[in-house]
Amino acid sequence: MGTIIFLITLGGLISITLFVQLISRMKLVPPSELAVVHGRNKTYRGGRIFVYPLIERFDTMDLTPQTTSVVVESAIASGIVPLTVTATVSYAISTSEKGRQNAIKRILEMTKGEKSKLQTIASSIIEGHLRDSIAAMTPEEVMREKDQLISNMIQICKSDLEGIGLEITTMNIADVDDHRLSGVEEKHLYIDLLKRVQTTNADSQSREAKANAESSAREKEEQRRAEVEKIRLENERQNLEAELKVKIAREKQRSAVGAQEALRNAESEVAGIEAQIEAEKQRIEMVRAKCEAEILIPAQAERDKAIELSRAEAAKIRGEAQSELTQLKRTIDILESAGDQGLNAYIIEKFDELVKPFAQTLDLFPVEDLSVIAGTTPNNGPISSIHPHSVDLELNRRVEAIISNQQKLDRVEMDAVNILQDALEQENEQIEETSTSQGSKKSNRDSRQERVQRFKSLRKQHDSDQD
Repeated sequence: MGTIIFLITLGGLISITLFVQLISRMKLVPPSELAVVHGRNKTYRGGRIFVYPLIERFDTMDLTPQTTSVVVESAIASGIVPLTVTATVSYAISTSEKGRQNAIKRILEMTKGEKSKLQTIASSIIEGHLRDSIAAMTPEEVMREKDQLISNMIQICKSDLEGIGLEITTMNIADVDDHRLSGVEEKHLYIDLLKRVQTTNADSQSREAKANAESSAREKEEQRRAEVEKIRLENERQNLEAELKVKIAREKQRSAVGAQEALRNAESEVAGIEAQIEAEKQRIEMVRAKCEAEILIPAQAERDKAIELSRAEAAKIRGEAQSELTQLKRTIDILESAGDQGLNAYIIEKFDELVKPFAQTLDLFPVEDLSVIAGTTPNNGPISSIHPHSVDLELNRRVEAIISNQQKLDRVEMDAVNILQDALEQENEQIEETSTSQGSKKSNRDSRQERVQRFKSLRKQHDSDQD
């Protein structure tokens, strides 16, 4: 029983020891440190590492940058001008794999407890290269082109610092001054004069910058005022444009309303005129109907009546002429059988009809007195020298009666013609007053002329029938 308890206790102690060893050999590496495991030939940055006991050893290197001040005294610049340059340099373990291996080999122990020694080594390397870089530059370039000096320094020191596992992270030229010998006071040396010049230039540049700033401020202020004025004018322009658009819209609306009103008025006037035209047409139709009823129809009836009378008269005249021709043939036969005495007796009896055509021509030659020369023979002379022959008297009387009757007939016919022409002219005037087109006037005038020509032809026919 005691043996079992001992074994259990021993096993528990061994387990606890192994557990403690396992926990103690589990290493945590922060991001700012570099873990070095001897026996693996590996480095770790950040994370968790298990280090086997007895066969592996664990070390760390601090990756935090270290800062040091490097003072280079009596650095001879170009032109043999001694300078004192103060630089502030930050350095750290190299980030390259080659640099880290060199750091493990050369400065691993220095990073633990001998950082001052490491700082001295780094300062010496940086000081030497800084002195060489200053020698390649003039004092003016050192004062003016510090960035170029720093860039050259980093490139030159890179290989040497990497050889011991370091690299420059940042560098700054803090001060550049004349190198002054101990015990000798010189007020105005080269760099002092340069600084004075730089100070003067800086003051001048400062004043210039201030003047430029003030000018720029004034310019910006004026520009701001100009922008404000421009915005104000633009707003006024937009307001004016808006007002103008509103006025234009109102005028267009007013014009549209006026145009519609004018259109309605015009349509009303057109409708009124059309109504007047229609009323005038109706009035013209009424006048035309009235004229036809009062003038044209009676005139046409009179014309038809005159035509019928003329035809009847012509038929009568033709009948009478035919009967006269028949009678004339009989008379000629009788006269031929009766001889000269019968012919003379016939001439005396028909003297009126023989002289009538001659009397109709007397209208062309007005006659006031007519004398008939007797054509008697000595055997049938007059009763006395004072009284004419009875035959001559009878002939004279008949000639005067025929001429008088013919003149009366001509006057009656002329009066009838004038009355008919006056009626036709009045009819034409009334038709022309009521007509509204040129075509109706022309047709009425043509109809009137046609009626006049027809009347004249009827008169000629009547005259020819009488002849």
